[in-house]
Amino acid sequence: MEKSIYSAEYQRLCAFLRQLRLEAGLTQVEVARRLDVPQSFVSKYETGERRLDVIELLHVVRALDTRLRQIVDQIEDE
Repeated sequence: MEKSIYSAEYQRLCAFLRQLRLEAGLTQVEVARRLDVPQSFVSKYETGERRLDVIELLHVVRALDTRLRQIVDQIEDE
């Protein structure tokens, strides 16, 4: 099991989170406001520079008005 933030699986997660944000018509600034974090937090997890823990991921998913199960299913299907 590769633990790097540069793993293909993690990069797919980052890309999917960015895709969900764009599909929702949200900017990084708007997501950051929903999370009460700086915009750089959103930028860093979207580019894979920062790794999200499970609780952070849950908050991000909620800010994107989706469900964690959808994210997990998407990663498993790829």
